[in-house]
Amino acid sequence: MKIEEIKRLLEADCLIGEECMDEEVDMAFGCDLMSDVLAFTSGRTLLLTGLTNPQVIRTAEMLDIHVIVFVRGKKPSKEVLDLAVENNIVLLSTKHIMYNACGILFKNGLKGVPIRGVE
Repeated sequence: MKIEEIKRLLEADCLIGEECMDEEVDMAFGCDLMSDVLAFTSGRTLLLTGLTNPQVIRTAEMLDIHVIVFVRGKKPSKEVLDLAVENNIVLLSTKHIMYNACGILFKNGLKGVPIRGVE
């Protein structure tokens, strides 16, 4: 799914990365535990989170995640915005709670991250 479509579906504001709206993601993962993000994600994954601290950007950087959606209307600090620019990470902000944001994306065809080792 293209980032532009994600932005439209979630009625999101683009905080950083407006020039990257044609890029695509393959799956999504909604989580506030960065340890779970580290354990379960990889590749072209969209991260939905309510956390707005620098650790979110650092975690995304380690996993090559290029798109983060902040839920509940959260807006990160200038420090976080600067880190995102440095690491070419698109930042969006939506008013939706995480549950609804994930549901909207799933309903429109964006699958979740498969959990390895869990049937």
